[in-house]
Amino acid sequence: MFKQLWHRVVTWNGKIGRAEYMQVGFSLAALKLAIDYALLTMVFHLPWSWARYFDSRLSQVFYERPIERTFPEFLSISLVAVPFMYIGVVYTIKRCRDVGAPTWLAGLFFIPYMKFALIAILCALDSRVTAESPSGPRRPTAIGRFIPTGKAGSSLLGLLVSVVLTLPIAFLVTERLGDYGWTLFMGLPFFCGFSSALIYCYHVARSLRACFLVSLASVAVMAGVLLAVAIEGAICILMAAPIAVVMAMMGGALAYFFQRDRRQGTYAFAVLLFSLPSLAGAEHARPSKLEILKATSSIEIDAPPETVWKNVVSFSELPPPSEAIFKTGLAYPLHAEIHGHGVGAERHCVFSTGAFVEPITVWNEPTLLRFDVTQEPPPMVELSPFKIHPRHLDHYFAATQGEFRLTALPDGRTRLEGTTWYRLRFMPEAYWELWADLIVHRIHMRVLNHIKDLAEKG
Repeated sequence: MFKQLWHRVVTWNGKIGRAEYMQVGFSLAALKLAIDYALLTMVFHLPWSWARYFDSRLSQVFYERPIERTFPEFLSISLVAVPFMYIGVVYTIKRCRDVGAPTWLAGLFFIPYMKFALIAILCALDSRVTAESPSGPRRPTAIGRFIPTGKAGSSLLGLLVSVVLTLPIAFLVTERLGDYGWTLFMGLPFFCGFSSALIYCYHVARSLRACFLVSLASVAVMAGVLLAVAIEGAICILMAAPIAVVMAMMGGALAYFFQRDRRQGTYAFAVLLFSLPSLAGAEHARPSKLEILKATSSIEIDAPPETVWKNVVSFSELPPPSEAIFKTGLAYPLHAEIHGHGVGAERHCVFSTGAFVEPITVWNEPTLLRFDVTQEPPPMVELSPFKIHPRHLDHYFAATQGEFRLTALPDGRTRLEGTTWYRLRFMPEAYWELWADLIVHRIHMRVLNHIKDLAEKG
């Protein structure tokens, strides 16, 4: 096998069959796990867990205590991973070429979780599916009597079926289970894209581009229905759109590759449909561990730390926000006030949706102010035609601690850093952390710029 493997990886040309792709993939995965286990436990004496390979945060893939990672461990793990990643990408490109899929899909190999979906699809597909796909009408079936043969009719029916089947599951996971995770943001869009495209190309083989368009239309219609029935607001839907679009297109691509064999497509449809409630139940029964995340922003101020400190502890009313992001309903800071002095004092940072209650835990004037967060308002007011309060507004983003750190610079200047520690109950965490960091950074800079103006004006 290794001699054959060498000939495969020295060139990017050629194709790989399903059996070889699975054999090499599982063999190298087992070898990689063994090397990681030996390296971490025997060399660096760190705990190892296979579950970390399924963690959504890229910084915590390898072991339980990422805070203890130092450069030697990180470098060693990275060097071990490089050849396996190279082989995985080469084999994935060749497998995509073998089934007639675009080779750029191999880029998903670097995205957590999506790579597992891509690998599963490539393992399920036969070789040269697209080259042998029929171009004309197919033999009628019992199910086919209910599916229109025209483009307009089949696409509309596909959209209707995908929405009717996924809407109850979306209601279940959000309103009943309160889980904003894999089922909602990845499973449902994938199924929408797959089911709508599968119905669309049931009678006549369609192009990949047409399947993509139908799958994208399905998630767009689903988003409109969620907004219309007051399950979700516009901002949450827009934030989830990038990941939902990718998953819907992957579902559409799978339907496109299954269109040669309608029986296999029907089986896949049934399996996916009945897997969604099971996935939702498993996700609810064993929720993901919530990590403490951190966002830091900084600014330099032409004033000494003693002057800046006075405006950090409490500050006057901020001007109305000019940033577009705060005109969507997202909460933004208005002013801050302090009750008491020193450790034990209580700081209130008032936002547009309410006040954060922040007991002071460290008061090192004029260098460090640190506080816990014991009470917080909703992070936003959802944009909706109705007055709604989705469950994700209740502590699904939870700030736990914050601090202001002042560092004296030459010429009487000060570097002011604001840091917020928080938890997210959204999955995949790596995706939603990007949004959370962006929003927290904008909030930080609104406050830091205001403190800068106050301090520089004396």
